[in-house]
Amino acid sequence: MVKTLYLIPCHLAENGKSDAFAEMNLEVIRNTKFYFVENVRSARRFISSLKLGITIDELRFFELDKDTENQVIKEKILEIPSLVGHVGVLSEAGCPGVADPGAKLVAIAHQLGWKVAPLVGPSSILLGLMASGFNGQKFFFHGYLPIKQEERIKAIRKLEEEAISKGITQLFIETPFRNQSLLQDLLQTLRPHTLLCIASNLTSTNEFVSTKKATVWKNNIPNINKIPTIFLIGNHNSE
Repeated sequence: MVKTLYLIPCHLAENGKSDAFAEMNLEVIRNTKFYFVENVRSARRFISSLKLGITIDELRFFELDKDTENQVIKEKILEIPSLVGHVGVLSEAGCPGVADPGAKLVAIAHQLGWKVAPLVGPSSILLGLMASGFNGQKFFFHGYLPIKQEERIKAIRKLEEEAISKGITQLFIETPFRNQSLLQDLLQTLRPHTLLCIASNLTSTNEFVSTKKATVWKNNIPNINKIPTIFLIGNHNSE
């Protein structure tokens, strides 16, 4: 039997809007018993929050994180009964396979001849880009910037230069409890008129997205400590 691997998006924020998911996604979740997940506790909580009448204890979860080796993934796949027609993948937030270890399983699924079915759902990368007003034709997601301040400042300057000279929208994230520290380094390093977009708690009831010049941000620094946030450096398409 050819299996289908469903890539199932999940909430970006704890109080995510329930209407952020298509009915097809909910139908897939109603009928899925086997999942590869980045974190079992988060996955169980997400499925429970959908209130679909699913008995969570009847589901089987296999953990898959950035350190999981391909051989271990293949061994876990063999634990799935042959008659099971499809398997789901859930990441910690957003879309599996995008800045997410689920890409490892997707690659193996293609090797095994499985059908891979990505489902529509929220991605902080795309939502932030859409809402920034920056160049959507040329953009680069860098993941996390260096932790050491000296290296991070050097990276910020390089990203700023490419954004200004080449028109490339630069996207990056930070561990939520380090957001405020990164923001301080950004505002101290960026040129006064460089545009910075801050997109926090996307798809939640209190989401915040705003694009301003660095010098303007300095006069009204938002508190984004411990709040999921994506940062973008770029130029307005109107400029």
